[in-house]
Amino acid sequence: MTAPFRVLLTNPIHPELQAQLAQTCAVVLAPDTQPETLIRLAADAHAIVVRAHLPPALFDHAPHLRAVVRHGVGLDMIPVEVATARGIPVANLPGSNTSAVVEYALAAMLHLRRGLANMDVTLRRDGWAVARALADPGTDLAGSTCGIVGVGAIGSRMAQVASALGMRVLGLTRRPASLPVGVEAADKAALFAQSDVVVLCCPLNDSTRRLVDAATLAAMKRSALLINVSRGPVVDTAALVAALRAGRLGGAALDVHEQQPLKGIEPVFDVPNLLLTPHVAGVTDSSMRAMSVAAIDTLMALLRGECPANVVNPQVFR
Repeated sequence: MTAPFRVLLTNPIHPELQAQLAQTCAVVLAPDTQPETLIRLAADAHAIVVRAHLPPALFDHAPHLRAVVRHGVGLDMIPVEVATARGIPVANLPGSNTSAVVEYALAAMLHLRRGLANMDVTLRRDGWAVARALADPGTDLAGSTCGIVGVGAIGSRMAQVASALGMRVLGLTRRPASLPVGVEAADKAALFAQSDVVVLCCPLNDSTRRLVDAATLAAMKRSALLINVSRGPVVDTAALVAALRAGRLGGAALDVHEQQPLKGIEPVFDVPNLLLTPHVAGVTDSSMRAMSVAAIDTLMALLRGECPANVVNPQVFR
């Protein structure tokens, strides 16, 4: 009997799908995501499902590796060029968590604009009149401008939602001709200066690293919101902290951070009008299930020697 393929999971996937995968493959769940741990466990792996950063050196110690699948969309966790040089296909799952991320961004907008959580606490603690006064500074999203940086699958859906709320939508993308109907193309300066809410949906690369720096924040409206659902290093966190402390920005939401996980001692924990979450914008039960289904389908196709459409380095099959 042929031994089953050995699949390394850097982190758990949806429990039902993980159990399903274990029926046909030998599944190994990494006890932690330290580089040395992943390198050690990759030595016997035929495939890896990725939810944590893979060290480039891993590919020098994985002689059986035949497939790497990102459980999600962003590829910054995988050294794709190194994998390609070794002839190993890499795939991601575009669109698999789009709804969850967009709904998170909308929830962050409403949280920062309406302050419902603070209102609830204040009502319970201080009574009706004090809580009621907290509603006065709130502003409608309708009639305001939403700037979207990175108008791919997530950015395009975000644009639809913002438009449905009655917002004007500006888009910053490398391909302005591909912008959805109703999205106005804008350069960086115009988008940040004119937007009441800026949502960062772009990938992390050399052109987007520290895209939002002190000068960019200074050009934004004092009442504007910044929501980051892309990658932490897209924002200069120190500059954002300074802007919020000085009252030069209306508020911000960070689901991703320059250094993850947060340890609870970083300056962001003592900043007004800043919503912090632990990289969960794309995580719901339904999105995790969808990503896990797609990851397993892609993984098994790759192990059969097929080249699915979501492979990002198809040249390895030539």
